[in-house]
Amino acid sequence: MQNQYLHEVAVTAIVIKEGRYLITRRAMTKRRFPGKWTVPGGKMETNDYLALPKDTEFYWYNVLERTLKREVKEEVGLDIKNIDYVTSLATVHDDGAPSLVISCMADYESGEVKLQEGETDDFAWVTLEEVKDYDLLDGIYEEFLMADKMRKGMRSEWDRNIKC
Repeated sequence: MQNQYLHEVAVTAIVIKEGRYLITRRAMTKRRFPGKWTVPGGKMETNDYLALPKDTEFYWYNVLERTLKREVKEEVGLDIKNIDYVTSLATVHDDGAPSLVISCMADYESGEVKLQEGETDDFAWVTLEEVKDYDLLDGIYEEFLMADKMRKGMRSEWDRNIKC
């Protein structure tokens, strides 16, 4: 029996630069969701904290933020800042692996987009209106709507019928 407490944990970033959002297309060679447009991010690894000293007697802090900064840097070559929580989602993949994804938004800090070979094969900086023209991973558009509302000082939970 699989350990019910063991999940793959991933964190993603809706990166914002000058009012536009970064989207990337997953490489066609990817096992999960090839060719779909999404946002940069990736899986947390134990190396994201085990090699570091603990911040308190028992805990490491900012592990998701550190993972997200690493993943965005690896995947698209950018540095990000001001990371905020947007929502969370869970799935069980076709291979049986349960996955928890923490969706965040972050401000662009520096760098030029340089795609990680084998991960993504295209990118675009888009407005909220333009992003609708892309073949997005299901649910991502609503995350963009949530992030846009957050930028305007409003909060909401993910909802298929969320409005601007």
